[in-house]
Amino acid sequence: MVALQNWQPLAAEGHATSQFNLGMMYYKGRGVPRDLAQAFEWFQKAASQGYARAQNQVAAMYSRGEGVPTDNVLAISWLQKAAVLGYVDSQYQLADRLAAGRGAPRDDVQAFAWYSKAAAAGDAPAQHVLGQWYASGRGVAQDDAAAVVWYRKAAEQGHPNAQNTLGYRYQIGRGVEKSDLNAVLWYRKAADSGFADAQYNLAVMYGAGLGVPKDSAQELLWYRKAAAQGLPEAQYNLALLLTNSEEVVENLTEAAVLYQKAAERGLSNAQNNLGTLYESGKGVPKDLVLAMKWYEMSAKQGNEWGQRNLEKLKAIQQNPSQ
Repeated sequence: MVALQNWQPLAAEGHATSQFNLGMMYYKGRGVPRDLAQAFEWFQKAASQGYARAQNQVAAMYSRGEGVPTDNVLAISWLQKAAVLGYVDSQYQLADRLAAGRGAPRDDVQAFAWYSKAAAAGDAPAQHVLGQWYASGRGVAQDDAAAVVWYRKAAEQGHPNAQNTLGYRYQIGRGVEKSDLNAVLWYRKAADSGFADAQYNLAVMYGAGLGVPKDSAQELLWYRKAAAQGLPEAQYNLALLLTNSEEVVENLTEAAVLYQKAAERGLSNAQNNLGTLYESGKGVPKDLVLAMKWYEMSAKQGNEWGQRNLEKLKAIQQNPSQ
């Protein structure tokens, strides 16, 4: 209540910071009942005075339809005002909208320019996007070395996607000298922060002995972490370890569960392997109808093994005596 008593008279007198603060009180319902219409009114007053944070907030409310009807054109207009004033979050959001063509025609050149401003100010997500755009040649000439520069800037700030991508760049030697040791270093940083793709990549490195001594226990550990987050490739590879590895205790029941999860996400190899388990009755009750179903799904995606197993099972059912 003290904050309300302090800010209300100042806001009424036209003090932009107080107007913004009062808007946040109404927006979050702190000390006052939550009121998005009132919040918008105070944000707009501050925004009209050139207060960049308020301009960014007005844009967000137009974008989400909070307290006002959704209006992407007005959202981008307010983002532009704040971006010109150097508000980094608005620069990044403006770039995103221009890249997607939301509220304005798609403009990759302008999007790249605004990402560049945000990246130069130290914004890690913008730095990561610049890396992607240099890598693909979107909005700028393709340049692998420049891509690595921006991936590294974002990675050094702890951006897990950039760390993983930088690791992959070291692994394949694109835009940087190939180094499995450095690949593992960056994969581990991203994996330790919980990034599933990096956990998968680190498992692959342990499985192949690239940049680290070959270690099936570590391979299993990192596949489990990535699989637990729903990464289908990790679920599939973990299932393979549980069925075909001499160094990991076989567990066909768990493998079937993992194949099922990956198969439901559309992984054709997992669909085929799940079909083989149902056909043989290993890890699951034998069920030729389900085996046929998963072989068909795998085969429809062009999977060679799925196609072979489907034809083989059809032949057996047509000639059960053979």
